[in-house]
Amino acid sequence: MTTTSPILALTGTSTGTDVRTVFARAVATGGDVIAAVRPDQLDGPTPCTGYDVRTLVGHMVGVLERVVLMGRGENPFQAPDKVTGLADDAWLAAWSDAAERVAEAWADDASLVRIVHLPWAQESGALTLASYCNEIVVHTWDLATATGQHPTWDDEAVATAWESIRGMPGEGRPEMFAAVKAGMPEEYRTAPDPWADAVPVADDADLIDRLVAWNGRRP
Repeated sequence: MTTTSPILALTGTSTGTDVRTVFARAVATGGDVIAAVRPDQLDGPTPCTGYDVRTLVGHMVGVLERVVLMGRGENPFQAPDKVTGLADDAWLAAWSDAAERVAEAWADDASLVRIVHLPWAQESGALTLASYCNEIVVHTWDLATATGQHPTWDDEAVATAWESIRGMPGEGRPEMFAAVKAGMPEEYRTAPDPWADAVPVADDADLIDRLVAWNGRRP
């Protein structure tokens, strides 16, 4: 039987760094990439199946909105899967506003030990926030790849994302997600799977490449 170390359970990171700090760094990188997206790129495809650039950014903002609700101890599915209807020049402001509210929602240390109930997991706030670090980092990679950017990745954010997902089986994910969706609100049951089966990558590849490959992308 595996157990979670006390430090990891409390902080959400294997280094003992407060996961809120690490998550904020991941969000900052995401903001840098969003800021550099040109209006003529918004309708372009992305590595995230079913999402063009505009829809992906809207989903990323939606992820932050869910993280806000988690930090408050509220139902994250009250937030939409993606934010829509914003003007082409309003995405960065929406991201920055959501990021500020994430920081406010998670400011109380009680948010790190409160159990977050999701259809696929019931974990402490710290471990849940670490798992959402994976989503932010990988979608930032999706967006950067789609728009020809090469951001400087925060090593600890990438490492935290990796630690949060590397225990997931590399194969059989469509069946796994079908079972998860059965327990989700009806409006989310037709959403695309968040990860395809893992893609092979060299053992000595950079961690960001290993991370996105494990998330089903081809680096």
